[in-house]
Formats: sequence, structure tokens, C-alpha cells
Amino acid sequence: MRDEPLVIEDCGTQNQKRVLKLSGPLTIATLYEFQNLVRSNVGMGLVLDFTSVPYVDSAGVGALVGAYVRHQKEGHSLTLAGVNERVRNTLKITQVESFFQYSDSVPHVA
Repeated sequence: MRDEPLVIEDCGTQNQKRVLKLSGPLTIATLYEFQNLVRSNVGMGLVLDFTSVPYVDSAGVGALVGAYVRHQKEGHSLTLAGVNERVRNTLKITQVESFFQYSDSVPHVA
């Protein structure tokens, strides 16, 4: 399970926010592409589709907090969509759950 890859699909912009769809775990072994894509996100909010993310480790939590800080400094939001209970509990235990906005799914343009 630890060797699973993380696939990130850039779904473009919806409702003035960039949408990235993640598939696989966000861990120390998989977070570098995630960090690069988040750093390249400038000038708009970010929605991370976590529907297919089974778990995050402490390095993944750190990467999420880094993304949060970057977006807060720019005055933009970071939304986690489709977060499962395991990931949400990890964010609760590490006391960073309140940093993020949540939605059940990625909001689609009507």
C-alpha cells in the first residue's frame, strides 16, 4: 500500500478556482509533484479533489498545510472535496482540520 503512486489531474478552472484531482495516497514518497503544482497555482483559489485519496501521512499533512499557508497569504481559499473519514481523522488528530474548507464533491459550473 505504501508504494502506490499519486496521480494528479489538473482539471482546469471552475468558478474562479483551479481544480486538481488526486488519485492515490499523499505521502512523503508522492508529495513532490503535488507541491510543484500547488506552487504554480497563482491568482486564484484551489480545490483539491480527494475523492480517490485513501490516506495521507504526516508529510502529506505538512504539504497540505504549506498549500493552505501559501493560499492564505495570497488571499485565496483552499477547499478539500470528497475527503474520506480516514483522511479527515488524520487532519483532526494533527489539529489542522479547521484550516481548510470542505465540500462533499467538486462544485461544477451550472
